[in-house]
Amino acid sequence: MSKDKARYGAEQIQVLEGLEAVRKRPGMYIGSTSTRGLHHLVYEVVDNSIDEALAGYCTHIEVTIQEDNSITVVDNGRGIPVAMHKIGKPAVEVVLTVLHAGGKFGGDGYPISGGLHGVGISVVNALSVWTKVQVKRDGYLWGISFTRGVTDEPLRKIRPLEAGEETGTKVSFKPDHEIFPDTVYDFNTLKTRLRELAFLNKGLHITLTDKRGEGKSEVYCYEGGLTSFVEFLNQSHQAVNPTIINVDGEKNKVIVDIAMQYNDGYSENILTFVNDIFTEEGGTHLSGFRSGLTRTINDYGRSAGIIKENEDNLSGEDVREGLTAVISVKVREPQFEGQTKTKLGNSEVKGIVDNIISDGLKEFFEEHPSEAKAIITKTISASRARQAARRARELTRRKNALEISSLPGKLADCSEKNPDQTEIYLVEGDSAGGSAKQGRDRRFQAILPLRGKIINVEKARLDKILANDEIRSMITAFGTGIGQEFDLSKRRYDKIIIMTDADVDGAHIRTLLLTFFYRFMKPLITDGHVYIAQPPLYQVRKGKQVWYFYTDESMQAKLDELGRDNNSVVVQRYKGLGEMNPEQLWETTMDPENRTMLKVELEDAAEADRIFSVLMGDKVEPRRKFIEENAKKVRNLDL
Repeated sequence: MSKDKARYGAEQIQVLEGLEAVRKRPGMYIGSTSTRGLHHLVYEVVDNSIDEALAGYCTHIEVTIQEDNSITVVDNGRGIPVAMHKIGKPAVEVVLTVLHAGGKFGGDGYPISGGLHGVGISVVNALSVWTKVQVKRDGYLWGISFTRGVTDEPLRKIRPLEAGEETGTKVSFKPDHEIFPDTVYDFNTLKTRLRELAFLNKGLHITLTDKRGEGKSEVYCYEGGLTSFVEFLNQSHQAVNPTIINVDGEKNKVIVDIAMQYNDGYSENILTFVNDIFTEEGGTHLSGFRSGLTRTINDYGRSAGIIKENEDNLSGEDVREGLTAVISVKVREPQFEGQTKTKLGNSEVKGIVDNIISDGLKEFFEEHPSEAKAIITKTISASRARQAARRARELTRRKNALEISSLPGKLADCSEKNPDQTEIYLVEGDSAGGSAKQGRDRRFQAILPLRGKIINVEKARLDKILANDEIRSMITAFGTGIGQEFDLSKRRYDKIIIMTDADVDGAHIRTLLLTFFYRFMKPLITDGHVYIAQPPLYQVRKGKQVWYFYTDESMQAKLDELGRDNNSVVVQRYKGLGEMNPEQLWETTMDPENRTMLKVELEDAAEADRIFSVLMGDKVEPRRKFIEENAKKVRNLDL
């Protein structure tokens, strides 16, 4: 036995006190220490204020990005309790320093809450250089402060409250640079989530202020609630039913609010929330909505004579084509599957949502017969297209994953069969495809050249999409299927890497591919299987020495270092992948030891859906407005 093994005894067992565990393993509590985790700190604090709003005590929330990238969140709720807790500390200090401490685990403090695991604000405190809390309640303004999760200034009275002064809580914190590589907040990232919360909480005022640079401030308040949310999501589409359908109700203390509208597109966009928490994987509330929707449309369609007797019932896929819907339920004791709260498990919610959507939709159809007819006519058209798509889909199916003959002819496959160890490059053009095939590691890297630009799936039905040769080649090569039949477990590659030229056409091809993946193979993105290759922009040579650079700045810095002499230093600007020989392409872009790749991540489903619709949809005006608003942010533009 080795000496190291012999030392393993009771003294090697560590007990992490207080919030030390959070600092030791931050990813367990906030997902990661990337920019996503950085912004998650803000959401944890804001969610406490939202819980006050859900309880009926908060009407205003103010979020401020200070000049030093610290964050301040102020609400006019009841204020965190300051009385002495039974463990011998003020309640506010307990909430900030003890995991799983809060008013959301029973009793009447928060009948409805999103933050049920009780680790929110204490985790923020642990991962911040400093945290300062001020509370207005019990007749005084109180203050307490912390350094990296440890109380450094105990609770104290600052001053008496003035007559008529509102109660509330103010939390300020600065993320710890020892934990987060990047501590710079992005205004637009925070804006997306705060705007979403304002939609979900009708009439709640949320202000986002950025004090950095020139400064800016925006206020989000929507009296229309979910109806305004659907209107916002559908602004890039032509509506089939101009009147947004809004259905709400309550049963067995479960509150249901649904807004929905059909558009002339072909993708469904259904967002589900439980107690204002986005449930990415749906759950029983989504199942109830789908079953109620499908049954009610079929029943009304037949009773109104729109669906003929000799026609089959419409499928769930048919009735959801072109549907934008937001489903929000408030549940007193939600049962989420996992800490991430991405799927609701309460079985009773399914029947409640089913009944409420069925009754509400039937009432809408009876009151708006012309819009009902337009909706059902669209779903019948979707059904006919689905039959055509099913026939086209058969062409993309492989009987056996090992039958190489069924793979696309232009695919240069790899020899490794374990999908966890393989990757496929989608390469723009035959020339670059040829270089990639010669330069790759044949053991685990496959190459699929794409000729031209694939169809814009935002403007086409599935049957038309499956008629596109390039899309059929990708579906067959990936092995996962598509749409409702997508099965991630059948994938043939772990990484799908988009490798296009660093110009406008290359960017357009990337966007078309990402739109296709998002609409029809979304788990590839959400599970982290899609990447974008980063080929170099420049090669600099001096004698036998060669350097590659990916930005203008790094290239210029090297030239300054070399003391550029036209006779001894040669700069080559790569305008396309085909300009690199196989060895260069391998060394710079395909070698796992040296390459740089961007993983495609889905930060916010609602915003992603809206952006894809704006940029790739039929309406010109929203796209023009988007370009005008974001033109100043463009960094690289090849003309």
